[in-house]
Formats: sequence, C-alpha cells, structure tokens
Amino acid sequence: MNGNAVLYLTFLSLILCCSPSPTAPPSDNSPPNIILIMADDLGYRELGSYGQQLIKTPNLDRLASQGMRFTQFYSGSTVCAPSRCTLLTGLHTGNSYVRDNYELGDFSDENEGGQLPLPPDTYTIATMLKSQGYYTGAIGKWGLGGPGSTGVPNKQGFDYFYGYLCQKQAHNYYPTHLWENDQWDSLENNYFLPHQQFEGDPNNPEDFAKYSGQQYAQDLMAKKALDFIDRQHQAPFFLYLPFPVPHLALQVPEESLSAYLGSFPEEPYLGDAGYLPHPYPKSAYAAMISRMDQQIGAILDKLEEYGISDNTIVFFTSDNGTTFDIGGVDRKFFNSLGHLRGHKTNLYEGGIRVPLIVRWPNKISAGASSDHISANWDLLPTIADMVNVDIPDNLDGLSLLPTLLGTGDQKQHPYLYWEYHSKRWDGAQAVRYGNWKAVRLGVALDPPGAIELYDLESDIGEQHNIANEHPQLIDSVRQIMGNRSPSHLEEWNFNGNSL
Repeated sequence: MNGNAVLYLTFLSLILCCSPSPTAPPSDNSPPNIILIMADDLGYRELGSYGQQLIKTPNLDRLASQGMRFTQFYSGSTVCAPSRCTLLTGLHTGNSYVRDNYELGDFSDENEGGQLPLPPDTYTIATMLKSQGYYTGAIGKWGLGGPGSTGVPNKQGFDYFYGYLCQKQAHNYYPTHLWENDQWDSLENNYFLPHQQFEGDPNNPEDFAKYSGQQYAQDLMAKKALDFIDRQHQAPFFLYLPFPVPHLALQVPEESLSAYLGSFPEEPYLGDAGYLPHPYPKSAYAAMISRMDQQIGAILDKLEEYGISDNTIVFFTSDNGTTFDIGGVDRKFFNSLGHLRGHKTNLYEGGIRVPLIVRWPNKISAGASSDHISANWDLLPTIADMVNVDIPDNLDGLSLLPTLLGTGDQKQHPYLYWEYHSKRWDGAQAVRYGNWKAVRLGVALDPPGAIELYDLESDIGEQHNIANEHPQLIDSVRQIMGNRSPSHLEEWNFNGNSL
C-alpha cells in the first residue's frame, strides 16, 4: 500500500499499536458454521440493543444479549456496493476494486445491468471458506455484478445464490423476478415500476394498494435461508445474508404494518421525493425492520432445532447508515443515528458507524460489549482466524478474534481509511485514528477541499472543526489522503449513483 513507510513513522508517536499474533479459537472436531447477516441502510441506533425506543427488534436484541456488541464499528463505505466489496474482500476503499455504486443498465428488466462486477479470481470470504470444504450460500441483495458478468455470486465463491443481482431492482420489494443462481425466478402478480408518484385520493388507503404485490421479496429470501439450513445443517456451511431491509421503497405486508398503525403521527408519503408512495410511512419503516427481526429470529430458532446453535457463529451488521430525507424515511423521528452527524452518502459518523453483533456460544461472553475501533474489512480475517485459515498478506483487515474471545492481545489499526468516488461531494475521504476523525470533501477539485478534524471523544457529533488547532495532525492526515488523490475528477467518479 502506497505511503506505509511515511504513515507508520508519522503515527508511531501518536498511536499505540499492539501487534501480538491473534489467538486461535479452542480446538473443535467440527468446524463452526458461519452466518453473516447484513442489513441495508440500517442506522446505528435502529436496534433496541443500541438504544432504539420505537422500533421493536426483540430477536436481534436477544442476539446481542447472547454475544458481543461493538460500539465503534464501521461499514466499509457510505453506500451499498463498495461496502459489500470491502466486507467480502477484506480491503478498504483505498485498495478495493469497487469504490462507488457504479451503475450499468437501467431500472427495466430488459436492461438489467447490475453494478460494476468483481473481477475473476477475486479473493472473498466465500472463496476462502469454500477452499476449506464449506458449502457457501448468499441470499439477499448482491450489487457486485449483474447477470452474466464475472461478478455474479457463483463466480465469486458461492455455491448457491438467491435474491437481487442488481441494486436498482431492489428498489422494489415486489419485483417481477429474483435470481436463483444464474436462473431468472419469475414472481407472479408482481410489477417493477419503482419511483412512482401517487395517483388517487391520499386519504383513501385503498388507492395505495397498487404500490404493492403478492410475493414479498424479503419473505422469499428469508424462506430460502431456512431452506438452506435445512439442506446443509449436517456439514459446515457459510451463509451470507445481505438482506435488503430497510432500504427503500417503503413496502411491507399488512400483518406487520398493522402492528404499528396508530403508534405514530402519520401523513401519507406521495412519492414526491423518490421511491414509492405509502399511506403510513413511519409505521411501514418500523414494520419492515421488525419483520426482518422476526425472520432472523426464525433463523436462530432453526439452529436450535438442529442442535447446531452452539457451533454456529452469527454476525449481524449494516452496510451503511440510515438514508437521507427521501422516500418517506424520517430518521429524526426514530432517532436513527443518535447524536451522530450525517447519514448515508457521506463519511461523517452517521454515514459509516454501524452496529456489529457477534454470537458464538461458549466462546464469546454473553452480554459483552467492546469499544474496539474496527471496520467491516476486519471480518474476513476474523473468520479466517476462527477457522484457522491462512490469508493473503495484502489485506487491510485485522482479526477481531482476540477481542471476541477476551484474550487481550488485540492488534490495533494505525488508522481506518475511506474514500468515496462520487460526484455528490466531488470525491470524499475520511480517516479515523484513535479519537481523531478527519474528513475531506472536494478531493478531486483543484486545489482539493480543506481537511476537517474532529475529536470524537468530546465531539461525537462532529460539530467543531479543530483542524486549525492541530497542524501536525493535519499534515499526517494529508500524507494518508494525498497518496490516493488523482489529479482529475474522472478518476473519482463513476457513471451514476443509484441509492
């Protein structure tokens, strides 16, 4: 990685880095199963175990009470595709292949192109575990290569896939089809016309019926996850569940919606800020999360049914923070991000700080929490450590297993780094090291934008830019950021940003 020598010399006096070898888990004759669940646009405080007061998440709260909850964990990016890439490859966005939502094709079935595909022979969590005899499955929203591309799950280490290949198709929970491996799975009595504006009487809930269908994609994917465990429970498996909830549009079956009706002040959302209309937007948003929580509970129960819960490691996280004020989402009402600044699409804390819960019965202490600073590119080396697999030397992640097992010899990152290649900010970068957080917008401008600096210990909301007070730190940050700053905007922008 460019600039390492400069970085380490600069920061040795500022950061204490512990570097003993991670501790392997206790030996076991049967390799552990691994389930990695990733929600979509779920904010840092949208689970009860992270302080949510209005949305019910009893099963994920149970998972937290039985495992470890991380309070300073970060997503790999602030939007979908690059975050998924960092998660699966162990590389941060300074080194990963996907650094924005690079869109191909359009919203129509005829031109379903997906996103920038992963290249052939990409090293992923799935290829790593498959080489160790695991049966590997991915069920949910993919976003790393459309139909027929090199990036489809079955070419990236997964034996089985079911769900959305293209993120744009996932803007609707009642699509015309999903994909099962490389086969189109037609769904009956559904449609695909996302981003409509309301037509009819907004005071008549029946006029909103045309914005739903009969086969709810999240339900179909949750059932496939249970079927996967039914088939594979007698041999080691890796099940990656990038569920699309609570990404817009606001759509949820009536039985889940009814549990919240009357709980919140509501005004119909008419589609004027993108995505699909809904008569009860707050209830729909809460119900989507609670329905996913119920389905995750069914997965946990399935592990108990087969007697494999103690030998199954379950991870839960999110791909980025809560979305901004579009599509009927009201993150302020739900206090989705607490005191964190920003939201999805920016690199302030609200865009990238996310929940991480890890349960491994009899290995990880129940009800534990950790403030260890880490990111989703750490999960590949963590899983490798759990199953005693050697991994390439060029990965950016560090195993979290010492923290999870409480061995006390956890390696520390000298810094965490993000870059976001989007015209939204003319390119953006962020660095987290110790309690310091630096953000730069306008990376591709000439000259680049100024570097902002925040002390997260005293200013978690990133309200007080103290860059002028710490010129030496700004020089150090510039060494990290500058080595990756191209001289022209095109290198920092892909061809569109489908949120």
